Amino acid sequence: MLGSALLFASTDIIIKIIGPTFRVWDIAFFRFGGGIILIVILLGWFGNPFKGNNMRLLVVRGITGALAFLALVGAIQLLPLSSAIVLLYSFPAFAALFSAIIFGEQISTLQIACIIGTLVGVGILLDFSPAGNPLGQFIGLLAGMFAGMAVCLIKKLRETNGPVTIYLYFCLVGTVIAFPPFMAEPRLPASPRDIFLVALLVLIFLAAQLLMNQGFKYCKSWEGGLFLSSETLFTSVVGIFFLGDPVTWHFWVGGGLIIASVLALNSAHPKQPSETG
Repeated sequence: MLGSALLFASTDIIIKIIGPTFRVWDIAFFRFGGGIILIVILLGWFGNPFKGNNMRLLVVRGITGALAFLALVGAIQLLPLSSAIVLLYSFPAFAALFSAIIFGEQISTLQIACIIGTLVGVGILLDFSPAGNPLGQFIGLLAGMFAGMAVCLIKKLRETNGPVTIYLYFCLVGTVIAFPPFMAEPRLPASPRDIFLVALLVLIFLAAQLLMNQGFKYCKSWEGGLFLSSETLFTSVVGIFFLGDPVTWHFWVGGGLIIASVLALNSAHPKQPSETG
């Protein structure tokens, strides 16, 4: 999960570098469409990647993931970026709620404290301010809710499906949604630099998502969500060391809370024997 968070942080940096050259729909289409192509080319010879179990749940997971992405885009358009990201990273709390309601998972007081500590840490790290467009805030919370549902479904799907199949159906649904607005005004990478960065972005997204899907085999949905919240910390570190972002108390306090919450979560229950295979 931490490896996945680190890779997702890398995609944040690449998206920031390519800047206004591409719209959100362009990036979404490259991500989802490129993901399908890469899976078929690189992994298709292992077997039929489209063959999965519980097809209905695979499609529903794809829909919830796509809705989370679309809601995040809408929130970003109406709110400061940091506020939208903080609202998105409410998803571990929603994942815990859905896990308890749908799958009957028990959550201890310490684990609840870890969830709260991580959410507060992300808010401090990104200098979250509750002021802003109420509609944007509502849409941002919808992004967190749909993302929480998506990771719950990934946890369930990992019982009978591999990480590749789960990501493939996510890409299929995402491509269907992103295709019409992309074709309305398509923007393709023109320079060698843009081609390289877009290709790298697709590869990293694929690796990050597969690591995340695999990680849910070994942890609960909301636990994985807390580990993924470290993406915000990794992104801040890269911004400080490579993009010249200032080091503020938000970084130390917010990042410290995230790390402390993740470490506490890791020791919140007895270690289980590692699964293999």
